[in-house]
Amino acid sequence: MKIDPALFLDSAISDETRRFNAEKIAELEALPDSWSVPPAVVRKLRAEGRGAFPMPPKCPRAQMLTIEGPHGPIKIRQILPESGEPTGVYLHIHGGGWTFGTCDSQDDRLEEITRTTGAVALSVEYRLAPESPYPQGPDDCETAALWLFDQSPFAHLPVVIGGESAGAHLSVVTMVRLRDRHGMTPFAGAALTAGCYDLSLTPSARNWGTEKLILSTRDISNFVRCFLGADGDATPADISPLRADLNAMPPALFSVGTRDALLDDSLFMASRWLAAGNSAEISVHPGGCHVFQAFPLEISRRSNCEIDAFIRAAFTRKG
Repeated sequence: MKIDPALFLDSAISDETRRFNAEKIAELEALPDSWSVPPAVVRKLRAEGRGAFPMPPKCPRAQMLTIEGPHGPIKIRQILPESGEPTGVYLHIHGGGWTFGTCDSQDDRLEEITRTTGAVALSVEYRLAPESPYPQGPDDCETAALWLFDQSPFAHLPVVIGGESAGAHLSVVTMVRLRDRHGMTPFAGAALTAGCYDLSLTPSARNWGTEKLILSTRDISNFVRCFLGADGDATPADISPLRADLNAMPPALFSVGTRDALLDDSLFMASRWLAAGNSAEISVHPGGCHVFQAFPLEISRRSNCEIDAFIRAAFTRKG
């Protein structure tokens, strides 16, 4: 893995990306402090499209499945490809700082993945903090993965796991849990976007400061506090998978922007992934904010195309 240092130069940022970042900072700094109200209020605002990310229309073909889990029922949103049998499964875990987000909040992107890869997309509605703190969210994701391989009608297909931000974190936790608790290394690949892998905060997260380009240092710290509780220990590998034994992990694509407070998480995790003997690619996008792939930008189009190509290739390798 070799990273071009020129990608991190200010001059590498396109005019489109630069304008978007400035407008997004101004937009978010004008909003009320999201930590001044209960999480349920923020969730409602996000559902109405009044959050940091756009709220896409719901896919009319989506179906909600329900499985049983250790903390009660777990919903899984299923989107099948429009034509033909699925070529594989994309097991998606949404982001939102373990506190926000829903399995139907990225229907447009999941539909795109079904079109470009032939996958069936399955998105997990895991329990959210602070009402359901660690380990409930990770337990739900582990249960959903076990159901997929043991009981679902798609168990015979290659599976790529992936997600954004907290969803990338939960994806890695799920892979490590399946290996350590169940002796399973079943995934064909992992598409990991802007993950948070060290909840004690990497340097880029700790040093970011107050600038509200999607995430600030305060936001990350508060999300961790919601997930773990005020006195929670962030050092166990099941909580901070950057510290985990990463042996026997599948090929992974780490996607991140240079203007992401969690930049170091992807840089560090990709390096540890390779050091453990796994295959890893890292795609660094100049000026990209946290989960920039959700916005209508040229760097988003390129990144999403890379992710789709990675998923298609993973299905072929496993098949």
